[in-house]
Amino acid sequence: MSDSASVTVPGLAELAAVRRSGLIESRHFGSLVALGPDGATLLELGDPDAVVLPRSTVKPLQALACLTLGAELIGPRLAIAAGSHTGEDEHVRVVREILDAAGVDESALGCPVDRPEDESTFERLVRAGEPRARIRMNCSGKHAAMLLAAAANGWATDGYLDPEHPVQLHVRETMAALTGVPVGHDAVDGCGAPLFGTTVRGVARAFARLVLAADGTPERAVADAMREHPFYVGGSGHQNSTLMETVPGALAKGGAEGVIGVAAADGTAVAMKIVDGSPRATTLIALRVLEALGTDISRASALVDLPVLGGGVPVGRIELGGDLAAALESVA
Repeated sequence: MSDSASVTVPGLAELAAVRRSGLIESRHFGSLVALGPDGATLLELGDPDAVVLPRSTVKPLQALACLTLGAELIGPRLAIAAGSHTGEDEHVRVVREILDAAGVDESALGCPVDRPEDESTFERLVRAGEPRARIRMNCSGKHAAMLLAAAANGWATDGYLDPEHPVQLHVRETMAALTGVPVGHDAVDGCGAPLFGTTVRGVARAFARLVLAADGTPERAVADAMREHPFYVGGSGHQNSTLMETVPGALAKGGAEGVIGVAAADGTAVAMKIVDGSPRATTLIALRVLEALGTDISRASALVDLPVLGGGVPVGRIELGGDLAAALESVA
């Protein structure tokens, strides 16, 4: 078999491959779907209707649920509620604003203590002797928004992570409504929040609906906050932030274990789940799919030209897998 030949995995498609010094070193398989602005399926690989755990990819839907419960979230506050921030000082400042509005302090956060993902911030805090903290955890914006939603309705903030808490019941309803898919599995996310299973197709459908929502609607407010304040969705150099900064009008949110949803300004949307859980090629894949379907990604070259290094210099690259490359040729 040629080193570049696609390998068949039942029910999955080869979406990306890692080439080092001319040899395919690793392959990433998964399921992917691309939908047109009218909801029509433009591309489908693997099994996009299988139940997956969407992880942080659905934070925009969790933020929408908090917003529609009356939480006063606008601008950076709404963006950080929908994001996975890198724990920089400005992120912490905005999360504290949300907590103050809820009438609670950092001790109310139910997410684990963690280090900031931003390396320079982490190194500075280590030198200063500052311990890991809940507010530096990448999900603290989402948790603060949930606390604010509870407080806005006079509900207990203790126990806000209980799946039967009114906030979480509304998150469940919001997810089902926007994805068009009944919740397929109940789980617990890495941050401790309830996690509701959906499908890759449901993620794509939800992202398209956020982008295409009418001005003045809560759905459009979430999409606009994320696109206008991408730093709070990720952080300095974060792929989600960079994508929204370089592809005008695009909405992007990735999650752990190889899940991502991206919608172009016109509502064309792509979502995927990489079965081995690696996120290293998800942004590349999403952008190349959108490019094949007509989106201009010319300013996002840093996100699609991904070198493989050997001794600090490029010796290969991450490229589209055989199944996806062949599928894109058919839609070009």
